[in-house]
Amino acid sequence: MAEIVTAWQCIGCGKIEAPQQCVGVCQDRRIELVDAEEHRAVLARSVEVDALLRQIAFSTPHDDAWQASYRALQERARKLLRPD
Repeated sequence: MAEIVTAWQCIGCGKIEAPQQCVGVCQDRRIELVDAEEHRAVLARSVEVDALLRQIAFSTPHDDAWQASYRALQERARKLLRPD
């Protein structure tokens, strides 16, 4: 699970400070940050899940092949659910 870091970002200039607000004239709002590499990994996984869901939603197997299609989709889903 990605670690979330709380920081402060100025609504004017965009500067980011942590762990507390700036004491200057900026107007800060609290934001949450995550590691970029972990974020990219989650996005990549969500693309794979989206592709699987689209395949399930928009494919129609032949009457005599639905079981094989179902099993193939199950295997693909299992691969996505395995821990990295």
